[in-house]
Amino acid sequence: MSSAYNMENLFWIGLLGAVIALVFAWTQRCKVLKFSEGTDQMKKIAASIRQGANAYLKRQYTTVAKIFAIVFVVLLVLVAAGQLDNWFIPFAFVTGGCYSALAGFIGMRIATASNARTAHAAHESLNRGLSVAFSSGAVMGFTVVGLGLLDISVWFHILKYIAGYSAAQIANTMVMFGMGASFMALFARVGGGIFTKAADVGADLVGKVEAGIPEDDPRNPATIADNVGDNVGDVAGMGADLYESYVGSILATFALGATAYSGDWGALLLPLAIAVLGVVCSVLGTFLIRTKEGASQRELLGTLRKGTYTAAILAAILAAPLTYFILGNMGVYVAILSGLVAGCAIGYFTEYYTSDTYKPTQNLANSTETGAATTIIGGISLGMLSTAAPVIIVGIAIILSFVAAGGSLDTGNAALYEASFSKGLYGIGIAAVGMLSTLGITLATDAYGPVADNAGGIAEMSGLGEEVRKRTDALDSLGNTTAATGKGFAIGSAALTALALMVSYVDVVKTKVAIDLSLTNPAVLVGVFVGAMMTFVFGALTMSGVQRAAQSIVVEVRRQFREIKGIMDGRADPDYASCVDLCTRGALREMVVPSLLAIVVPIVTGCILGVEAVVGLLGGGTVTGFAMAVFMSNSGGAWDNAKKYIESGEHGGKGSECHKAAVIGDTVGDPFKDTSGPSLNILIKLVSTVSIVFSGLVVTVSQFFLG
Repeated sequence: MSSAYNMENLFWIGLLGAVIALVFAWTQRCKVLKFSEGTDQMKKIAASIRQGANAYLKRQYTTVAKIFAIVFVVLLVLVAAGQLDNWFIPFAFVTGGCYSALAGFIGMRIATASNARTAHAAHESLNRGLSVAFSSGAVMGFTVVGLGLLDISVWFHILKYIAGYSAAQIANTMVMFGMGASFMALFARVGGGIFTKAADVGADLVGKVEAGIPEDDPRNPATIADNVGDNVGDVAGMGADLYESYVGSILATFALGATAYSGDWGALLLPLAIAVLGVVCSVLGTFLIRTKEGASQRELLGTLRKGTYTAAILAAILAAPLTYFILGNMGVYVAILSGLVAGCAIGYFTEYYTSDTYKPTQNLANSTETGAATTIIGGISLGMLSTAAPVIIVGIAIILSFVAAGGSLDTGNAALYEASFSKGLYGIGIAAVGMLSTLGITLATDAYGPVADNAGGIAEMSGLGEEVRKRTDALDSLGNTTAATGKGFAIGSAALTALALMVSYVDVVKTKVAIDLSLTNPAVLVGVFVGAMMTFVFGALTMSGVQRAAQSIVVEVRRQFREIKGIMDGRADPDYASCVDLCTRGALREMVVPSLLAIVVPIVTGCILGVEAVVGLLGGGTVTGFAMAVFMSNSGGAWDNAKKYIESGEHGGKGSECHKAAVIGDTVGDPFKDTSGPSLNILIKLVSTVSIVFSGLVVTVSQFFLG
């Protein structure tokens, strides 16, 4: 169908989609800023949180900029040596990282401007609190998709109209510079995750368990650091993470489309058009999100589902004529539909396993009756069990999208299988785009959670009363579930995108050297083991980073309780700044090694064992990382909501022995769900992108060593 139209001149729709998303984000920002920040005390606390978050991001971006400069120089050398195709790649790597950082920074800025406003709005009603927090999340969500579309569209027009590249050249170049976004996202997720969970764990263990004071009590020296962490980890880190997922899925599909349809511009236009369609549908879905006073958790979940599911249904309906007009292959539409349905299904099962309105989390809360040990055992088993549904859903989506888009599973007919293989892979890539097409509203429901969490802290520290805290706790508990849902989308799309990138890697290296990818090849098998091992080592490094940083916070909080007389009776103020500084230094120190793992391991493995080992590494890392990410994210979310379920009055409520057991479970789950788990989906895609970018170097060096 696309041959009947001049598709190559329709890529301006990407810029149109970017404008729609960014303008809507601006209107939501203006809406939020019209609300009052409340009392002078609330303004003071919000300013302290904002100051700490800004200081951390400034130091983080300074550190990351130095590493980016080194990689930029390395890429320039590789271009000069003929190992990379063109001079655009190093510069596009930098812009990818800058856009990713900008997405996170803008989200953090609006979140720190919204927390006190949400607390003050919750003083009036639950619906007004939800409205302010969700509008703040919408700024984050639509900024991410708007900047993503802007980045892709600008570079597309540079490469096409200035450089004069063909569709295939554009696609191959754009896949490579996706590394910048992934690189920044990993640093933001790991560094922000270590900061936020070190503060959270330290505040909970000493404040709740040892001192017996409420969460976010102003007497706790770590409470400001905890609130700062919500913004730098759960907002700025998450924004960079989802930006990378969104852009990565579109760029991978670009590359697959250029191969499958022999440079047909329609194959590149379709994923961009689906993304723009998703922006429009997401905007419409946001107008359906409102609630009533006294709404239950199930009702709050229902109102968010109404918005996200409506956006997904609209996208599913409108994608049919769009696909027919652009590509004329309605099998590709089925692939898009499979991605949309898979995303919603993963979201539902994530809610089921992590929300306290369902049995799994309620049963986990019941396990606190027998202590912290059974609570931890129950949370681990729940997380392991929760991997079944996403794996099955993604597996069905992969097969369905592959076959529907034109791929054949008949390996006995070699000619048919080879001829249809690339079209089937394009279906898998476009399914990932479909899954993330309504990211604007999905991320909005995710990003509002940290704002609600901060609002609860400000309400507690400002003494706004039990009714306000009850409302903010309801919004916060819902935020834990929607955050887990957002991670589910990111992890599910990561599996599809990583598969597409792995195939792109194989296509690239096949042009340079003959390869044997059978599992009986020892290099492939060893690579699978290395990829699986890398997932566990990465998880260990990020977990231990949280542990060491949290230990320093625990020691500092205990010192202040012991040495600063009058903290517990309110006669003296804690030294909040020292805890913020400890978290900052700990996070920046601990984020570097695990983040560099994604670059070092595939290059070293490939240079020593050859490109076949890299393919095995990508396969092993993708499969293990996907399952591990789901397990960790869902375990952590369930532990957190089990704690909040008890705090609502079940099992003795706050201060009971069950509550103390739940707090310990939650501290174990904190680095699971907010540091290691969500970072894994970035890892598996970054490893794939790094492998593609450095494939020429790996081939050259491995041939020297292996002959």
